[in-house]
Amino acid sequence: MTEHRKGRLLLVDDDPSLRRLMTIRLEGAGHTVASVESADRALDMLGEFAAECVITDLRMDGMDGLDLLQRLSANHPNIPVIVITAHGTIPEAVSATQAGALDFLAKPVDKATLLARVDQALAQGGLPSRDWETIWQARIVTRSPLMRERLAEGRMVAETDSSVLITGESGTGKEVMARVMHEASPRAERSFVALNCGAMPEQLLESELFGHEKGAFTDAKSAQPGLFRSAEGGTIFLDEIGDMPIALQVKLLRVLQEREIRPVGGRHSIPVDVRVISATHRNLDKAISEGAFREDLYYRLAVVSLALPSLAERPEDIAPLVRHFLDRLARRSGRRPKVYAPEAMERLTAYSWPGNIRQLSNVVEHNVALTRGPVIGRAAVDKALAQHGDPDASTSSIRPLAQARDEFVHDYLVQLLRITEGNVARSARLAQRNRTEFYKLLARHDIDPGQFKH
Repeated sequence: MTEHRKGRLLLVDDDPSLRRLMTIRLEGAGHTVASVESADRALDMLGEFAAECVITDLRMDGMDGLDLLQRLSANHPNIPVIVITAHGTIPEAVSATQAGALDFLAKPVDKATLLARVDQALAQGGLPSRDWETIWQARIVTRSPLMRERLAEGRMVAETDSSVLITGESGTGKEVMARVMHEASPRAERSFVALNCGAMPEQLLESELFGHEKGAFTDAKSAQPGLFRSAEGGTIFLDEIGDMPIALQVKLLRVLQEREIRPVGGRHSIPVDVRVISATHRNLDKAISEGAFREDLYYRLAVVSLALPSLAERPEDIAPLVRHFLDRLARRSGRRPKVYAPEAMERLTAYSWPGNIRQLSNVVEHNVALTRGPVIGRAAVDKALAQHGDPDASTSSIRPLAQARDEFVHDYLVQLLRITEGNVARSARLAQRNRTEFYKLLARHDIDPGQFKH
């Protein structure tokens, strides 16, 4: 049998039953399917899902399939498009084909025909071109002009072999940016190797980076090449470079200067061809002044420096990031995406996000896991933020004293009337108040004692 290439397909149709049926058929053939209900949503999805083929209905509310095709032809010309049409609109489908659609299918869509046309589309279209827009849109969700400035800088640097230092707060996506730059570089076909320099002790870190010979230390029962050699021809990403011990900084500086490594316990140096991208959330200028980081290493690492903005500096990205995380969790679970209530989304967009994108992702996952229904409310957001140490969230459910006192008195009066079956005189005696005062309390709290009489 012929082996069919499995592809990433974006399915666009406002008929949920048809989307469900076609998704089952396409996934059954081994394809990865992202299913959306509108052309607008499809264009947004292309920033999150690297589609190799788009299958779209022709007639939809809002932007129709022909308009979507024209947008795709202009902005994603390497992605083949298959148009689905009802029999009465076949002339329009022919026009769509003339406008750039690879093919069109008439409803009801035959399974064998659908799979065959998808095979043809994947064979003719192949993978989307490795242009910068395609690469970063598959990994980075942003509308922020500030973030797009950084992406423009990253695009220029990606084409070079210069060492890059990416700075920014924890959780801003420094490793994601490093991966995007690698995938857009001439080294894209070789390995991208990442290591957190603050996650292990000095001796182990040296061995992990440069490798070791057999017997170099107690547990070295066999020789290991190390990550620099594993990344030969590609890129090594050194995260939290500011946490690297000062003694090891000297050895890394030598590697950058000489382009060769010496394994732990080794006698000879080994040439390496590796592009180095590093990252830190620390202030390296301060670390240099305090003697905790070598100035000469800094200049070797930061031939180009990219400073990623915090999420607080790009608030316009919060809503699309939330939608991205909700859709990703829904695809993972095979369920429909949940949505946030308007007041809950307002809370998310107003929050300062000290943990940045990583914290936002964590909060969304927390909300999805603990919300039974399809809508996530404000209280769920407050609870999740309180667990992240937000003092405003932890106190948002605390009522003013006057309100709490009134609620207590109301509930107390109702309890008395239930016990006495609406007998005001008896209730007043139990409360140790005279009858006139008790009636005033009932009137103030809009309580009718007659409701409690049997």
